[in-house]
Amino acid sequence: MNVELKKLVSKYPELGGCTSGIEEAFRLLVNSYRQGGKLLLCGNGGSAADCEHIVGELMKGFVLKRPVDEQFRQQLKKVDPSEGEYMADHLQQALPAISLVSHTGLATAFANDIAADMVFAQQVYGYGNKEDIVLGLSTSGNSKNVIKAMQVAKAMGLKTIGLTGESGGKMKEICDVTIQVPWQETLEVQERHLPIYHALCMMLEKEFFQS
Repeated sequence: MNVELKKLVSKYPELGGCTSGIEEAFRLLVNSYRQGGKLLLCGNGGSAADCEHIVGELMKGFVLKRPVDEQFRQQLKKVDPSEGEYMADHLQQALPAISLVSHTGLATAFANDIAADMVFAQQVYGYGNKEDIVLGLSTSGNSKNVIKAMQVAKAMGLKTIGLTGESGGKMKEICDVTIQVPWQETLEVQERHLPIYHALCMMLEKEFFQS
């Protein structure tokens, strides 16, 4: 078992049954990133905040340093000899991830003018490429706007990961991988989602940036 998963289970023994799903999600994400893909994330309420949190861990250094490579450092110095070194020192390599919950103008316009339950689906349709992955967070597994985003993703040939509660809801039937924490109450499910995605982010970071 991966060292981060061992740490996860030692802290949260009740999540032991989730490790195979986390490993599957990890493999999908590694394959996507190696092919130049990105991660699209969606959820509602606390799960929307989790989407932002995950992006924050993937798009910059989390537990490791991620300096730019020497070739890019030199390119920056050519572009601006006086500031290139500064820019290189203050940039970090990223694992591309976009939180679909953040686009207030688009979301409100689409919800008002077209259909509120299709907002995430529209973004997947607009952003998605076949190398990408959509990660949906829903404590019930039945959030309509998340499910529709997953269905559009499947129609486009994208892989999908669901992070849900005990039943898995409808997402369990749709997603390529579903990680179901063994709780039902919303707050208890969300409390277990955080250590799971932290472990997953650390696994990814070490895969791509550990020397």
